[in-house]
Amino acid sequence: MLKGQTFMDHAELAKKVSQIASLTGKFTLRSGIVSDRYFDKYRFEGDPVLLREVAKGMLKLIPSDTEILAGLELGGVPIATAMSLESGLPVAFVRKEAKTYGTCQAIEGQVVKDRKVCFVEDVITTGGAVADALELSRADGANVLAVVCAIWRGEGAPHIKKAQDLDVRPLFTREDLEG
Repeated sequence: MLKGQTFMDHAELAKKVSQIASLTGKFTLRSGIVSDRYFDKYRFEGDPVLLREVAKGMLKLIPSDTEILAGLELGGVPIATAMSLESGLPVAFVRKEAKTYGTCQAIEGQVVKDRKVCFVEDVITTGGAVADALELSRADGANVLAVVCAIWRGEGAPHIKKAQDLDVRPLFTREDLEG
């Protein structure tokens, strides 16, 4: 952590994130679920003060033996980058699929083979994108320890339906932001 930096109170940060990022209307989520509430993560990711505070809060959640942070395309990338800047941990970027040009890689920035990796994601509802990234990362030899996310908006305890063995650690739940 950077010296002299203080953490915003969790409840205060939740309130500020909710104020800037909570939208009402009719929204179709990546999972196909239709919701009357949407958390527009780009609104807090684009605010340098909130992004830094979210990153600092999420750093408290990563496994202590993490060697590489891995931001998932697209929303996890700015958070992972901010976490890297705060902690000094290197960061990788996980695409939704390997490029068909240039390096033709799905994971950029760091070699993850035989490394302890912590995924960084913005909002998780069912975790479909996380499960896809887990498959790509394991194919590259990564030891994925957990996924930390800014917001768990799914039902029940945080989990990834297609990757039940992956530990999910949210900074906020939907309830935290609706409270």
